[in-house]
Amino acid sequence: MSKKQTLLVSGASPLQPAEATSYWAPVIAGFSGWLLDAFDFFLVTFCLTAMAKEFHKTDAQIALVITMTLLFRPVGGFVFGLMADRYGRRLPLMINIGFFAFAEILTGLAPDYTVLLIVRALFGVVMGGNWGVGTSLAMEGAPVGKRGMLSGLLQEGYAAGNVLAAVSYFFLYGRIGWRPLFFLGSLPAILLVLFIRFRVEESKVWQKARTYSWAEQGREIISHWKLFLYLVAFMTMMLFASHGTQDMYPTFLQRGWHFTPAHRAVVTGISGIGAILGGIIFGHFSDRLGRRRIIITAFILGIIIVPLWAYAPNPGLLITGAFLMQFMVQGAWGVIPAHLAELSPDSVRGLLPGFAYQTAGIFASAVVYIEAAYAQKTSYASAMALTAASVFILASVMAAVGRERRGQTFGA
Repeated sequence: MSKKQTLLVSGASPLQPAEATSYWAPVIAGFSGWLLDAFDFFLVTFCLTAMAKEFHKTDAQIALVITMTLLFRPVGGFVFGLMADRYGRRLPLMINIGFFAFAEILTGLAPDYTVLLIVRALFGVVMGGNWGVGTSLAMEGAPVGKRGMLSGLLQEGYAAGNVLAAVSYFFLYGRIGWRPLFFLGSLPAILLVLFIRFRVEESKVWQKARTYSWAEQGREIISHWKLFLYLVAFMTMMLFASHGTQDMYPTFLQRGWHFTPAHRAVVTGISGIGAILGGIIFGHFSDRLGRRRIIITAFILGIIIVPLWAYAPNPGLLITGAFLMQFMVQGAWGVIPAHLAELSPDSVRGLLPGFAYQTAGIFASAVVYIEAAYAQKTSYASAMALTAASVFILASVMAAVGRERRGQTFGA
């Protein structure tokens, strides 16, 4: 048996020996960066009412705060993705997280509505750039046999950030108000920059596949335009599934169940725990059963959960449904970092997954308006149930028609 075959059987790539444990540092960095971004993003959703009251804005006006973040995320995905493929993964990631700390402080200090919109646009650039860079760094160093499990862990930094935001809001908002909550994320961000600087090694895959001119890099990007279009379409359906089951759910709890903000935070936190477990477990099984098969399985199980999730007869079953729904949805999502990294060539792995992901977010943002409009004609429960079932089917179809490169050897 050749050396390459031995490495593949043992679950390591030629660039990452089986006995090496250094892959944990980039995974921790990617997980932590995505956690901090999600913490900020969901903290805004919890604090929107307080912001609207302080700045004397309507619900529609203050909702633009979230819209600004979503609109500028593709900018970050493109800019930081280009940097990651041109200059390496570590430096752009450190710059990105440094800007995150800056945006956190500015959000807490925003003197008026206009400044707040500008700051949230800046955060959109930061959030859009973090995922692609952190994912490429982590996945390129991960052993082949553990890539799916580590992918699930990495992706669920998003769910962990949601839980952390819910816990912070629940325990601190009533004591300190909304502004100091945003200062909380700045110190961990600075510590994370130092961690990457001293503990995370540059990707050996990037070092081997790097381009040495902007013209060469441009040709590489253009040559993969068909893959980019597929990834945008696929990720649009994936984002329909996640946003369709998350964004309007607090409103459903408020309107349909008359839950207080504290109770909504508790349910959100419990569903986030389900998301973390689902991402890791489904990610692990994707290493054995395949990425697409696991994504489709998770969504089929999600369809079965829809009646319990939307029409639970009592609070206990409601919480159970919330937990199981996010277990399935984020179970499908846990596969995404590994799946997109494997589909993307070495030369554009910093740019292609992240930019496609964030571009798809613009199209997927429509799902919230679709749900809200349909809810006015029926109910939030029916609107969310129909939306969830529909987008789960569409996401499964997009996963099925795509390619799969499970076990792809990076840098070969």
